[in-house]
Amino acid sequence: MGNCKKLNEAGNKIIINGRSEDRLQRALTELKDAVAIQGDLSVGTDRIRIAEDLKTNHHDVNIIINNAGAAFGYLLSETTNAHEKAMIEMNTNYFAIIHFTELMIPHLLEKEESAVVNVSSIAVYGSHKFLPTYGATKAALHSYTTALRKTYEEQQKLQVYEVYPPLVNTDFSAEIGGAAGIAPSEVAEELFIGLENNLFDIPVGDTKVYANAIGEAMAKLAQA
Repeated sequence: MGNCKKLNEAGNKIIINGRSEDRLQRALTELKDAVAIQGDLSVGTDRIRIAEDLKTNHHDVNIIINNAGAAFGYLLSETTNAHEKAMIEMNTNYFAIIHFTELMIPHLLEKEESAVVNVSSIAVYGSHKFLPTYGATKAALHSYTTALRKTYEEQQKLQVYEVYPPLVNTDFSAEIGGAAGIAPSEVAEELFIGLENNLFDIPVGDTKVYANAIGEAMAKLAQA
């Protein structure tokens, strides 16, 4: 929601998606001239319906932000259905994003300028024992996002961004300790700066520590 508000305040028309119609309607009260499309992006038929709605009824759409996510907090030693949790996480955090992006790319490429924004996580840099299967889904998303960016970087009509938030205090993260996380507005501010300045990798908060360390290591290798 923080990303929507920031972009909305900058004069962009916002189209939001969510599973709950009630929550969507509440969100619309905080946005100017926004539109809501109800649907569950983890379900293939809903992805197709939402994409067709966007392409048919909102032809000006030139940026998509893939922010849907699933995460389970648990210990591998205390569960017998880790594979089921992992399948749900991987479907929502990875497969669904690939499919929805694939559905939208032909439309985006018709625009003079367009963008895909994938929201990954600090978990790209390593897993945690209380989120044992979530990190792998975000690492997979990071790999896909990198390949997508390289695929379209030469034609320059489609820009691909990746946002790496740490723990964020949202309803989604409540069950995994989200109350200790940063404010959604901080993620929105960093994304807005990235979009304005064509900064395609956007680490947020504590993620910057990892990103900076990797950047320094790569620079040293390049000088060796």
